[in-house]
Amino acid sequence: MQDRKLVGDTSAEEFRKQLHELADWIADFREHIERLRVAPDDKPGMIRAQLPKRAPDEGEPFEKILSDVDHIIVPGMVHWSHPMFLGYFGWTSTAPGILGEILSAPLNVNAMTWRTCPAASELETVVVDWLRQWVGLSDQFGGVVYDTASVGIMHALAVAREEAAPATRKLGLTDRDLPRFSIYTSDQAHSSAEKAAIALGLGEGNVIRVPSDDKFQMDVNSLGQAIAEDRDKGFQPMAVVATVGTTSTASVDPISDIAKICRGEKIWLHVDAAYGGGFAMLPECQWVSKDWELVDSIAINPHKTVFVPLDFSVLYVRDLERLRRVFTLVPEYLRGDTVEAEKNYMDYGIQLGRRFRALKAWVIWRSLGRAGVVARLREQIRLANLLSDWVKRDNRFELSAPASMGVVCFRFIDSEVNKLDKLNSGIVEGINASGRAYLTQTKLRGRTVIRIGFGNVLTTEEHLRKAWEIIQEMAAKL
Repeated sequence: MQDRKLVGDTSAEEFRKQLHELADWIADFREHIERLRVAPDDKPGMIRAQLPKRAPDEGEPFEKILSDVDHIIVPGMVHWSHPMFLGYFGWTSTAPGILGEILSAPLNVNAMTWRTCPAASELETVVVDWLRQWVGLSDQFGGVVYDTASVGIMHALAVAREEAAPATRKLGLTDRDLPRFSIYTSDQAHSSAEKAAIALGLGEGNVIRVPSDDKFQMDVNSLGQAIAEDRDKGFQPMAVVATVGTTSTASVDPISDIAKICRGEKIWLHVDAAYGGGFAMLPECQWVSKDWELVDSIAINPHKTVFVPLDFSVLYVRDLERLRRVFTLVPEYLRGDTVEAEKNYMDYGIQLGRRFRALKAWVIWRSLGRAGVVARLREQIRLANLLSDWVKRDNRFELSAPASMGVVCFRFIDSEVNKLDKLNSGIVEGINASGRAYLTQTKLRGRTVIRIGFGNVLTTEEHLRKAWEIIQEMAAKL
């Protein structure tokens, strides 16, 4: 035992004791999370000031480390799992999700090829297909797990780039007399399209923001005009990025109409369904997946709406081999660990080392079942509609966009027009600073609005009612 300690490990007996301590800590944290502030009131640098500037030369007891987590780390966090966290798309933190994360840590495998961990590779194939079936996507689509949709769109647009300019994988874009390539997305879409364009050498300036309509959906006529104008300039339209569940309002672009344009223009259509894709599991929400069969790629984030802890995002590509052809590369030091007859997931992206992410999804989806996931999504929609009704009944507020899925945007209007933006921002900032709840704000048509997003399984109607009272109180105070 002494020898093992000297080489930087812990004895089996001590490790077992620490595991029990940690299990109790996790259970207590989750049970009592509501007692914590949702967000800290620390000034920048206050947490860093409590930590040593140099790493320790000698190992420290686990009890001391856990104590510092309690007294330094936890108070300095924004608690996304808190039932009063109503900002962004609250990451789902179910009990099975925590168990799945704990289970994957000691296995500590690298899922880069089938041979380096057959169970990891084959389980990824299985859970990706489970999700495909749940959201009603045909078996023409194959999927691969990444960390986030931002990484997924970069891979999808890399395939679009290769199909628009063959041999780019080998020769690059320079000195080939190629046109400028254009990517089109809504003015409500996520910034991941620009980041992908930067990474792929296509240029941030070649991402064209298409105006949205009064429902914050991409305006199809404007899209057609933008494509025609670019062709007149000698540019080559390469891809359209449509959104199912925009970040600000959870609006859904008209996929059917956009797909018709893309088919006619022979350009790639990617759908960012990072948030909205999971809602396709509900029979009453299957409209969100209408005509997905016409698109080339779709990204869905189960860490937003299918109850897998961050990070877990799936990119589906119609004929997944298109993705593999762009990224497969087997160096000699890996050749012995590749089996051509099996799926080696390192061939489907830039990442070589890959976590065993599929395990936590498998644990969660088996624990909740499709019925459990659907029930939780319906509850998010119910809470969103309930809040929407409360806003409509209070003449000091107005809805800024139709409530969509689990997102509600609204605005305090009971003041002079030139003060409203500052007041709405002040309501959000004041509430967040209080630690009683956490909201976000966004801009819609140039106006500052309050935004609430549901996703936390611990959030109940009682929590929502309390949050609405806090919002009303803060508005009256300001």
